[in-house]
Amino acid sequence: MSVQSLHGITLESLLTRLVEHYGWEGLGRRIDINCFQKDPSIKSSLKFLRRTPWAREQVEALYLETRFTN
Repeated sequence: MSVQSLHGITLESLLTRLVEHYGWEGLGRRIDINCFQKDPSIKSSLKFLRRTPWAREQVEALYLETRFTN
């Protein structure tokens, strides 16, 4: 994963963009973590991702792999 390509992007904006693109259900299918599947919210997901490096790495990798339309 290229740190340079995530430079200047906050975890919150990255997560928000993924949710807008995939929706919570789609995100939960792609990354199997409870904070995306059970009563998801940006706030609870950010709290989990900040404490869980392996999950954050998966989210960052998905962000880098996703081809956003805008």
